[in-house]
Amino acid sequence: MSSALYLLAAAVFAMGTSEFMLSGLLPAIAADLAVPLGTAGLLTSAFAIGMVVGAPLMAATARSWPRKRVLIMCLLVFTACHAAGAATDSFALMLALRVLSALANAGFLAIALSAAAALAPEHLKGRAVAILLAGTTLATVAGVPAGTLLGNALGWRSTFWTVALVCLVAAAGLGLGLKRGALGRPMDVGHAPLQPELAALRSRPLITVIVLAALVNAGTFTALTYLAPVITDTAGLPEAWVALSLMFFGLGSWLGVTVAGRLSDRHPGAVIALGGPLLVAVWVGMALSAAHPAVLLPLTGIAGLVSFGLGSTLIARVLYAATAAPSMGGSYATAALNVGATAGPALGAAALGAWPAATTPLWVAAGLTALTVAGATALGRALRGEAR
Repeated sequence: MSSALYLLAAAVFAMGTSEFMLSGLLPAIAADLAVPLGTAGLLTSAFAIGMVVGAPLMAATARSWPRKRVLIMCLLVFTACHAAGAATDSFALMLALRVLSALANAGFLAIALSAAAALAPEHLKGRAVAILLAGTTLATVAGVPAGTLLGNALGWRSTFWTVALVCLVAAAGLGLGLKRGALGRPMDVGHAPLQPELAALRSRPLITVIVLAALVNAGTFTALTYLAPVITDTAGLPEAWVALSLMFFGLGSWLGVTVAGRLSDRHPGAVIALGGPLLVAVWVGMALSAAHPAVLLPLTGIAGLVSFGLGSTLIARVLYAATAAPSMGGSYATAALNVGATAGPALGAAALGAWPAATTPLWVAAGLTALTVAGATALGRALRGEAR
């Protein structure tokens, strides 16, 4: 694999820290900005909405631009949004900034995913996706817990300032590293018409894997966004355990994408058939054992492993199914991730309004994942249709 993939993964780490960090800071943000916890959870949905809209918009707009320039521009906009977010006392402005920062993140990730697919051999796209998404999982292992600890110690605003600084450093690293890196040729998108790439969305295999990837990610973000109250209220643990539980989740997710990267190219059906029911069982197990930390915390790590292993496999299948859309395929994969990330926290907020138990989002996650399992037959048909 090209070393350029690792440069991109490092930048994804910086941006992924921001995408996931709200799960540990949500109660503090809600209190400081004087909004209910469920309303504060919409910051995650706002970010995901920006990702959904931004991925195809940025990919279509910037497809003829030098990719290096777009990647650095996206990181700089992301940096500015976090600096402004750290300074504001307005929840409405924070929502707007989360959408704008998500547009920048979406543009970066969509282009990075397309580049990863171009850099990898045709039969190793799953491995390339795993390397890129390892940046996100390492963010959950190191960046998010560190940000949560920093936020608990110095206030949530300190975490936003730190993310801004890390992203600024990442932009400088890309500016220097890509000059002598291996991305020069693949960064040239080409000038083929856009319409045939959009027409690829009529493909049943592509739509199938996009929907299933969105469902899995919806369940994951529903549970992760509202994990902090489960740890502190239901399990009765101190706030410091929120960061540790996120670290367990992150370690599991890193292992999940690593293992899935080895299996998803050759055995995607087996990964999905086994991972779907197992993930349902894990979410249910977490809901039932939430008052028992000795059971809940190990299950948090297992949830990371299975959810990211299953999710990264489905995202790889999106790239395989989108071969007719070389410049837009990455945006379709990004949209698949973030349609779920938009719907999940919003569904969690609605469910909390009706059933205010801290474990309610875990049950929502189990239900969304069960829908993925129910769609396994359709996915099997899609994969067989792709193989023909």
